[in-house]
Amino acid sequence: MTEDQVKQIVIDIINEIAPDEDTTALKSEINLRDQMDLDSMDFLDIVMELRKQHSIEVPEEDYPKLASLDSCAEYLTPKFNAK
Repeated sequence: MTEDQVKQIVIDIINEIAPDEDTTALKSEINLRDQMDLDSMDFLDIVMELRKQHSIEVPEEDYPKLASLDSCAEYLTPKFNAK
């Protein structure tokens, strides 16, 4: 799986948990919470959906690695490819 595919998975999950958010103009290097109206519960929902939909575990100490689309892709791509 490529980093771009992982970014799309994250965007798809955001669209599911926050359907009112416009994800079409997200900048991949900027913190997601700075670009969108996501609170901590929304962020936890992203982590839970990664686990539920894709069996990807993200330990709490790694949550900061999911701050932007770029950092999500960098962190999650090896996890997807290890499955």
